[in-house]
Amino acid sequence: MTLSPLTRRRIAQFKANRRGYWSLWLFLVLFFVCLSAEFIANDKPLLVKYDGGYYMPVFRDYPETAFGGDFETATDYRDPVVRSLIESKGWIIWPPIRYSYNTINYDLPTPAPSAPTRDNLLGTDDQGRDVAARVIYGFRLSVLFGLTLTLISSLIGVAAGAFQGYYGGWLDLIMQRVIEIWSSLPSLYILIIFAALFVPGFWTLLLILLLFSWMSLVDIVRAEFLRTRNFDYVRAAGALGVGNLTIMRRHVLPNAMVATITFMPFILTQSIASLTSLDFLGLGLPPGSPSLGEMLLQGKNNLQAPWLGLTAFFSLALMLSLLTFIGEAVRDAFDPRKTNL
Repeated sequence: MTLSPLTRRRIAQFKANRRGYWSLWLFLVLFFVCLSAEFIANDKPLLVKYDGGYYMPVFRDYPETAFGGDFETATDYRDPVVRSLIESKGWIIWPPIRYSYNTINYDLPTPAPSAPTRDNLLGTDDQGRDVAARVIYGFRLSVLFGLTLTLISSLIGVAAGAFQGYYGGWLDLIMQRVIEIWSSLPSLYILIIFAALFVPGFWTLLLILLLFSWMSLVDIVRAEFLRTRNFDYVRAAGALGVGNLTIMRRHVLPNAMVATITFMPFILTQSIASLTSLDFLGLGLPPGSPSLGEMLLQGKNNLQAPWLGLTAFFSLALMLSLLTFIGEAVRDAFDPRKTNL
């Protein structure tokens, strides 16, 4: 596929921002590594050979009787008895970290939270769970939540701003008053109230945060549609009988997407920060979920275990900094005043 000169210029301007360019690559590497978290941090082996047969516990649960045990329940591969049964007739390949985000280490050298050791490289939290595993799963959960919230809120915000700006009149006037009233409400308190009323969960929190996040792009898209709808080629398309929805999609929306794409990395950063804030307040994801906000709360409650707070802080700082640098590079790429290629 041949790229247009404008697209090539934007890509070149994005690469010219070295900080944002390398931040994108680093973020993609971290994200794809965390997407395969089950192969990096898990309390189940990647591959087991036993009595001539091969098993992949990371994909499927096997009963203990499959390895010579006495029970039909799911196999606990961390049990020394089970390990000895398997190793007597085969071998086990473990992931680099032999803990999942909810695995409790009962063989700690000190009471939980335990300091970093060779077995737990970043220590454990106050329930004996491996911090490194929780960071990997928490990074993935935060990014997936932020991407989902950013995508849905952007679609709603772009649609609302497009109809306001294109049709104008009473529709624009009424929607502007509604948005002004809704945006003036104390969003944090409303989020706390809703989070306390409903059972916490991924989709519940997504809907709650969506109540306010969709307004971030409305004004930008509305202004772009108000400006573009009076252009000659838009009026000519209307005079030729082209439908309003077709004109909006083909002729006006591409102009508004420039500002939308520029703001999306910052909306993603805000979405992740909102989830972390609710988790820190105890109103976010269900207890036991791999949450960076919950880890920050544990660091505050366990000042004698500085590895908890420091790990969560540096994880969030790295994630949000990379997204901010990427957003700056995207802004430069779509800025028509940037001419140095």
